[in-house]
This record gives sequence, structure tokens and C-alpha cells, in this order.
Amino acid sequence: MKPLEKLLRPNIRDLKPYSSARDEYSGEAAVFLDANENPFNAPYNRYPDPYQRELKKRIASLKKTKPENTFLGNGSDEAIDVAIRAFCEPGVDNIVSISPTYGMYQVAADINNIEVRKVLLKPDFELDPDALLREADEHTKIIFLCSPNNPTGNCFKEEGIRKVLEGFQGIVVLDEAYIDFAPEKSWLPKLEDYPNLIILQTFSKAWGMAGIRLGMGFASTQIINVFSKIKYPYNVNILTQKKALNLLNESQDMEQWVENLLTERARLTKALNQCKFVNKIYPTDANFILLKADAPRDIYNYLVGNKIIIRDRSNVALCEGCLRITVGTQEENKKLLAALEGYQNRINKA
Repeated sequence: MKPLEKLLRPNIRDLKPYSSARDEYSGEAAVFLDANENPFNAPYNRYPDPYQRELKKRIASLKKTKPENTFLGNGSDEAIDVAIRAFCEPGVDNIVSISPTYGMYQVAADINNIEVRKVLLKPDFELDPDALLREADEHTKIIFLCSPNNPTGNCFKEEGIRKVLEGFQGIVVLDEAYIDFAPEKSWLPKLEDYPNLIILQTFSKAWGMAGIRLGMGFASTQIINVFSKIKYPYNVNILTQKKALNLLNESQDMEQWVENLLTERARLTKALNQCKFVNKIYPTDANFILLKADAPRDIYNYLVGNKIIIRDRSNVALCEGCLRITVGTQEENKKLLAALEGYQNRINKA
């Protein structure tokens, strides 16, 4: 890895972050008259902890990492945006991304006027580390990987990810949004071995907290300090922090949800394999299923007519003719399968 000072944008390296009242003092007091807050309507009249200290301690304990290696943001999307703003000079630098993958890497780069160089996965949706490294040049600051990948659902092999980490001198962002559903383990225990690694996780999937918008980034203390300089002072509101702390105390619920979803994923996969219009179901390590079908748009529209919404991914690279179906509750999955049976009956009558 190049020295962090060489990778950072000069203006970010020299940035003097905004100093809030809560930067100057944090702790308990009888009277707070430092932040021009309204003294009424406690506790919502107070600004939230800008560094989410209590929440980071709880997450660090759960993830077996350290609070100083943790960034919290408004979903993982904020961490993606902050990483690009930290390392990529607009109109000069570029990022390398796999294709197909999560669309926010492209959107965040476009917003920041950063070129995106896309490298197709192999036909089996596996990573091509050599192609990724060949695509990078002296202006490539970040390589984005998503494992398990969206929309393909598969985890990438450890040796492929390691080859990218060890062969690239810039930053590697590994998005693990779906890791709780996968048999493969998170790369978090290896974080100290790779100073150029940023790991993203989220409370939106296995934890069932998509509505509170809370994403996690894990990296070296030096990188986290840079992220903290760039982010807006109160980026995670008090309601989100309190709700997350409450839900984290019920971790057994999350474990049960994941177990139920994996059972339903297997049951749904078996049933979908019986549908005559389904040509292929791809292996998945996530809470969704990608399948190739005859007339995917027709299927999509039929399900919409039955008030069931899935994703048509047939216009995505390597996913021609594909639909992506999120695993729902047992009752939701029964409704989906009943609707697909109705679609099959319609085809038979045609």
C-alpha cells in the first residue's frame, strides 16, 4: 500500500474538521448551555453524540473489533461516498469496480465526477483478480468488491480477494452487506493484516433495520480518523442510535431471523426449480435468489398485477433474462409461489 498521505486528496489531508460543542466536551453535566439548543423537549432537544461512542462500543464488542476502527453512517451509502471523497480527486482519479454489482458505487462516483472502470465477472460470476489489477493505473485510488455480491448472490473465493488486496497499492473496499447469510466468514478478523482494507457492513439486512439507516465501516484507525473529519458532525441521529442500541440487545432475534430465512431460501429454491419457465437458479450466499427465466418481464408484470414485487435484472451485465427474488416470510413466499403457479397455468392455456 502507498502511504496514506499519498493516497488522500491534498485538501482532505489538510482539512480542519468542524468542531462542535460536543467535541469540546462529552460526558455528564447538570446544565448544558454550550450548543444553543432549546432547553425543552428532552432528550430530543440535544444534539446526538457526533462519534456515536456508546453505540460503537456495543458494535465493537459484538464484532470483536475496536471502536476506533469503526465508522457509522447514514447507511453504507454514506461510507461509500466518504471513501470516494477522501481518496479520489474529481476529474483526475478513478475507481475500479466489478460488474455486475451494487449500483451505488457508480452513483457515488458520478456525483463526485470520478471515472468508474468496470471489470466483468467470469461467466460463473467468480472474481477475476488479474483483470481487476490490469484495469488499475496510477490514478486508480479504490477497488470496490461486494461479497456476497449483489445481484449475483455469491461470495468470492478468499484467494481472489487476497490477490487484489496484496496486488493493489490503493484502497480496497469490501462490501459485506449480506455476510450474515453466508457460510463464508467476514474479513473483519484480517483487518489488521491489510491497512488498505475498508470493510462495509449494514444493519439493513440480517438485522432488519433498513428503516433506521445505519451502516458500518471498519478500517485502520488512520482511515477512520479521515472519515470522521469528512462526515457531517451529526450524521447519525439520536433516534437511530437509541433504536440500534435497543435492537442490539436482542441479538438472538437476528440469529433466529437468519436461520428462518436460510430455511425459507432452501425451500423457495426447491419450489422454483419445479417451475417450467425457470431455466437456471444460481447458487446464493445472500437473502435473495437470482434465476434465469423465459420472458422475465412478462413474469415481473404478472407478479405486479398480483401485488408482488420482485426485481427484473435482465438488463444488467451477465444477468440477461434474470429475475432477483428476495426471500420473504413463509407466508410471503407461499403467495409468490401461488402466483407463479397461476402464471404457469396461464402459459399452459395459451
